[in-house]
Amino acid sequence: MTMSETPAQQDEQQDERRARFSTTDLALIAAFAALTSAVAYVGAIPVGGSGVPITLQTFAIMLGGCLLGPVRGFLAAALYLGLGAIGLPVFAEHSSGLGVFTGASAGYLWSFPLAAALAGFLVKYVAGRERKTRAVFVFLCSLVGSVLVIHPMGIAGMKLFFDVSWSDAVGYDTPFWLGDVVKTTLVALIAAEVHRAFPQLLHPRR
Repeated sequence: MTMSETPAQQDEQQDERRARFSTTDLALIAAFAALTSAVAYVGAIPVGGSGVPITLQTFAIMLGGCLLGPVRGFLAAALYLGLGAIGLPVFAEHSSGLGVFTGASAGYLWSFPLAAALAGFLVKYVAGRERKTRAVFVFLCSLVGSVLVIHPMGIAGMKLFFDVSWSDAVGYDTPFWLGDVVKTTLVALIAAEVHRAFPQLLHPRR
């Protein structure tokens, strides 16, 4: 800081320092992108008439959002999609490439960064410091991201891909709900315990 700097310039520099990602931030983003890549292979069981498989992708995506917050959760999910887009076989059934983003599961894939950001925002700013350690609140935050983002975008994607009615697309999506409730429960239990052990994870000191 120099004598010629105005208070506004000093405040702007402080904001830039706060916004800058630390090495830990980058490592967490990369770790959750890798976790999502790994669990994409677990299960991968096609269900219903859509052929879209059930995997643990949404578990990792929502866990990342609930643990890392809206920005880092969004970036972890976006990095995962980027890895698949450049050809790494990180999607369900070892698929990859840009073609996946226009396939039957495209709506679900596109929803991942937005759902992680929404869940992370809710845990960080709505549940807050006090309630982020309680599984029931984390469950509700994660469920909102799934209900408002993942399923609607997944349904829209299948409607466009299969050229079916909205009711048929909803029917294709229905088998995923039970699994999502189970995965959301696991996300809540894990995230609440992690926030209890590491209270600064969502509210780091800069």
